[in-house]
Amino acid sequence: MTDISREILLEIYKRMNEARAFENKVSYFFARGMVHGTTHLSIGQEASGVASCMALREDDYITSTHRGHSQVIGKGIDLNRMMAELLGKYTGYCKGKGGSMHIADVEAGNLGANGVVGGGIPIAVGAALTQQMKKTGRIVLCFFGDGATNEGSFHESVNLASIWKLPVIFFCENNLYGMSMPQSKSMNIENIADRAKAYGIPGYIIDGNDAIEVYKTVKEVAEYVRNGNGPVLIESRTYRWLGHSKSDAQVYRTKEEVEEWKAKCPIKRLRNYMLENNFASQEELDKVEKKAVEDIEKAVEFANQSPEPPLETLTEDVYA
Repeated sequence: MTDISREILLEIYKRMNEARAFENKVSYFFARGMVHGTTHLSIGQEASGVASCMALREDDYITSTHRGHSQVIGKGIDLNRMMAELLGKYTGYCKGKGGSMHIADVEAGNLGANGVVGGGIPIAVGAALTQQMKKTGRIVLCFFGDGATNEGSFHESVNLASIWKLPVIFFCENNLYGMSMPQSKSMNIENIADRAKAYGIPGYIIDGNDAIEVYKTVKEVAEYVRNGNGPVLIESRTYRWLGHSKSDAQVYRTKEEVEEWKAKCPIKRLRNYMLENNFASQEELDKVEKKAVEDIEKAVEFANQSPEPPLETLTEDVYA
């Protein structure tokens, strides 16, 4: 198996805490009507989003989702510009026009989040085709949820990528529910990864709350894909603690189920592993957690002090 250093573990832990702190702050803003529109939080899914991105090369690409805060933080996004985008400020990644579901940083390899279920999957395949044709050696990590695997875009994209042996990892964050629909009622299979067999590619099932398992699996799969062997489907089993979006009353699941998954908190799990195996001290990890919260507060301050988009920019960036 792939070795994982103390430095990598600490960086994963840092970014997971940043993702948790960021989304706690976003949840606070929306609960008080300080931000308009909607948002989809990934609290509870941090290991899946962060550790998978950390396993990539810095010049690799990702396509994100509407529940993508952990994913883009895992890819190393600037927290100030991310917060500014969420608050609709001109210093944001999309100049305040994209918001929570459309954060992109192409220069850093983040090809963008997508508000359409499964919308990023064909984009990832197109990006992977580009890497193959230009022989860049880069790969694409494509995020989507369990619900997206019932979309035509998923099947068409995986089929095409498998035929052309494109360098793309199809990474399904299976949090058991597509909005309010449990997986058991939306598909007649137990394992989403089994769908890989229909396209003649490898399929993996991993514990999406175990940052180390996520990192090691994606690290190994990335080299397989990079070496011209074609795509892979990974099913990362995880869970969102909060609703589908801010307006979700969550009547479709029990409080007991939620509490059961909270006990599997990916951040606490990685923390305990690092302490038990002498990768870090309790004091050191406490500092990481504290700094993550402080950095999010600084990001809020940056966003609040940033200008609103000028009126004359209203029609800019509408077309490529």
